[in-house]
Amino acid sequence: MDSKRHFVLVHGAGGGAWCWYKVATQLKSVGHRVTALDLGSTGMELTGPDTILTIHDFARPLTELMASLPQDEKVILVGHSYGGFCISLAMERFPEKVKVAVYVSAFMPRPKIPPALLLQELFRESKLEALMNENYTFDHNLDRGMGDDYMAEKLYQNCPPEDLELARMLPRPVKMFMEDLANESFLTEERFGSVERVFVVCGDDRALGVEFQRRMIDRSPPKAVKLIAEADHAAMLSKPHELCQCLEDIAKNYC
Repeated sequence: MDSKRHFVLVHGAGGGAWCWYKVATQLKSVGHRVTALDLGSTGMELTGPDTILTIHDFARPLTELMASLPQDEKVILVGHSYGGFCISLAMERFPEKVKVAVYVSAFMPRPKIPPALLLQELFRESKLEALMNENYTFDHNLDRGMGDDYMAEKLYQNCPPEDLELARMLPRPVKMFMEDLANESFLTEERFGSVERVFVVCGDDRALGVEFQRRMIDRSPPKAVKLIAEADHAAMLSKPHELCQCLEDIAKNYC
């Protein structure tokens, strides 16, 4: 069991712990411990969305988990999409409790650079500038570019239809917390920068395109880069076996 690790899986905007069900099952089947979290007011987390006012509120389930870990326990943090901001917060607060951080087609911010710039860059390129006002929703009744068509064509296009249907049945309001992410002191080299990072590129991601992913990598090179060529944005659903293999390799080589 010395080779078995504790993976903490952190979803992105509009998701929940549910989106990791395939990956969690496979990792557990080979003996790893897995914690898949619902962030604030997502999935089964019952906090009302009106009470989630800052990114720290949103990430609180993760930071509470990290604070509860024994001093001698280290985890592999895995963040997807917007969850990259949340694992970065956890790395800043608890660098001594993180073996390695894995960004799965996730926003990977840099110390002393406002993380909001990444969102603004992506929204401009995607012609989704309206989302910069901080709030959007996957609610099917609001046509702001993030409804059923966007989910089917940009987020889950390579997933089995039942996974797309599941995502459609579990929409939750989302905030971008642009004001919080505009803070230059969000991360430091001394703490966040002390944690090893690995980036998993999703090669058929139409939400965070490959060029955008590669630019984040070039600006702040991680310890290693892995590619899942045919993964869409939701790699944990479209290519769960390949993602699990990446995570197994990371656990063996970087822990």
